[in-house]
Amino acid sequence: MAATTWPEQAIKWFSITFIGFSVTVLLLYTVFMSYFNSKITDGFMRNRDRVFEELYQEKKKKATTSAEGSSSKDTEGQDSKGKEGEDEKNAPYLIAGFFHPYCNAGGGGERVLWTAIRDIQQKYPHVVSVVYTGDTDVNKQDILERVRTRFNIDLDPSLVGFEFLKKRFWVEDAKWPRFTLIGQSIGSMLLGWEALKCVVPDIWIDTMGYAFTYPAARLFGGCQVVAYVHYPTISSDMIGRVASRESGHNNANEVAKSSLYTALKLVYYRLFALIYALVGKFCHVVMTNSSWTKGHIDSLWGIKSTVVYPPCDTEAFKDFPLHDRERIVVSVAQFRPEKGHPLQLDAMAQLLKDHPEYRQKADGSEKNPKAVQLVMVGSARNESDSNRIKQLKEKAAQLGITDNVTFVVNAPFSELQAWLARSKIGIHAMLDEHFGIGVVEYMAAGLVPVAHNSAGPKMDIVRPYNNKPTGYLASTPQEFADAIEKVLSAGDSTLDMQLRARDSVQERFSEKVFGDGFQKCLHEALSREAITIYGRYMIDPPEGGWPSLVEEDKKKKKDK
Repeated sequence: MAATTWPEQAIKWFSITFIGFSVTVLLLYTVFMSYFNSKITDGFMRNRDRVFEELYQEKKKKATTSAEGSSSKDTEGQDSKGKEGEDEKNAPYLIAGFFHPYCNAGGGGERVLWTAIRDIQQKYPHVVSVVYTGDTDVNKQDILERVRTRFNIDLDPSLVGFEFLKKRFWVEDAKWPRFTLIGQSIGSMLLGWEALKCVVPDIWIDTMGYAFTYPAARLFGGCQVVAYVHYPTISSDMIGRVASRESGHNNANEVAKSSLYTALKLVYYRLFALIYALVGKFCHVVMTNSSWTKGHIDSLWGIKSTVVYPPCDTEAFKDFPLHDRERIVVSVAQFRPEKGHPLQLDAMAQLLKDHPEYRQKADGSEKNPKAVQLVMVGSARNESDSNRIKQLKEKAAQLGITDNVTFVVNAPFSELQAWLARSKIGIHAMLDEHFGIGVVEYMAAGLVPVAHNSAGPKMDIVRPYNNKPTGYLASTPQEFADAIEKVLSAGDSTLDMQLRARDSVQERFSEKVFGDGFQKCLHEALSREAITIYGRYMIDPPEGGWPSLVEEDKKKKKDK
C-alpha cells in the first residue's frame, strides 16, 4: 500500500476537523435553541395573556359605558351574558408585532405603520396589533391622538397595544459616532430581544428596516417574519461613493481624503454587506417601497421582493385650489441628517444671489410682493434632530437668508395641509431618497415638485404622465435654484403640469393601492399551513372558530 502523501494527510485532517467542528456547533445550536424556545414558550406566555386581557378589559369598559341606561335588569343581564359569549367566540387570538422604535415620530415611515395597522383591523379582526416603541415619554392615548391629528387615521384602541422599550438608546445616532452601521445593528438586536421578552408575537413585522432582529424573531420567537423595507441599510451606491472617495452623509471628509481610511472602510462595508445579506434571508415575506429599494434588496438578499408603494394621503389634498398660490417653496421632511436640508438652504441662497429681487426686506417695514419664502416643515424625533434644526438656522444666518426661511417643527396635520394649500413649489433634496412620500403629497396638493435627481423621485414619482412632465429634477444648488426660478417666472402657465402631477399620483400612490398590496403580502404570512408555538393556526379561522382549539383552550384553563 502506497504511503499517504502530505497533502492527502492535510486534507484528511482538515476534513475530520471541519466535520467535528460542524457537528459540535450543530449540537450546541440545538441545545441553545431548545433552551430558549422553552424559556420563551413557558415564560413569556403570561405576557401574551396579559396583552389580550388588557385589550379585552378596555373593550369591555368601553362597551359598558356606552350601554349605560339600557332597559330592565333581567334583560340587561341576558344581553350581557349573550354579549360576553359572543365576544369570547370572536375574541382575537393572533398578535402582529410591529417593531417600530420611533412610532411617534410623525414621518412617512410612521404613515406606513399606522395605515398597515388600520388595514389589519379592517381585514383581520382576529389579529391584535402590538407596537414595540421606545417613545416612553408618551402613553397610548397620546400616540393614538397624534395618529389621528397627524395622519387622519382613527384606530380601534381595543385592537392595538403598546410595549414601551427602555433600551432605544442603543439605536440612537449619538450612541455610535463611529462604526454606525454595525453599532446600530447590534443595538437593534438588543432592542429586538427586549421586545421579544415583553411579548412574543405570531407575526413579527419590521417597518423601520432593523434586519438584524429577524434571526431572533424567527429562531427564538418562532414568528413569521414580515419586512417592509424603506431603504437598505447598506447599498452598492454607498459602497461606490466610498470607493470613489466622495464625501457625504455616509462618508466623512477625512475618510474621503485618505486612501488608507478609504481602503479600510471598503473592507468594513463589504463585510457588513455580507452579514446584512445573511440576516435578510431569515425573512418570510419582504415588501419594498420603491423600484430603487427593490433592486438593492433583491441583489443583496438574493430574493424577489414585492414593491408596495407607501400609502400617501392623496385624498386629503386633491381638492386644494391650484390658482393664486403664494410664492412659497415648502419642504416637508423629518429633520434627519440624510434629508438634504443644507442643500435646500444652499439652493435658496443661490436663488437669492441670482435674483436679489426675491429677497424679503430685513426690517419688515414693507413686504416685498416678489419675495420668496422657504418653509421647512418637519418633525424632530429627539435631541439630535433638535440640534440639527439649530445648526440649520445658524447656516441660514451665515448664508444671509434668515428672513427668507421659516421653520415649522412638529406641526399637526391641519397645519401641514394649510402650508401645502398655500405653496407653489415643493422641494425635496435627499440624495437617493428610497421613495419620497413628501414628493407625492406635493403633487397631490397641486404643487410643482423640485426633487433630487436620484432613486425614488427619479425612478417612480416625478415621471412623465401622458408623455408630458410632472415636475423638475435637480442635483446641485444651481440646478435647484434654476428649477425654482422656472416655476416662479411661469406664473399660472404651470397649471397643466400641476394637474398632470395630481392625476399621476392619485392613480398610483393612494392609500387604497397600498392597502391592497400590503394585505396581499400579509395574507401570504397568515395563510401558511402551520401552527404557531402557542397552538394557534396562522390561517384565517373558519366560521365559528377552530373547534379543536376551542376545546383545547378550555382544557388548559381548567387545568390551570
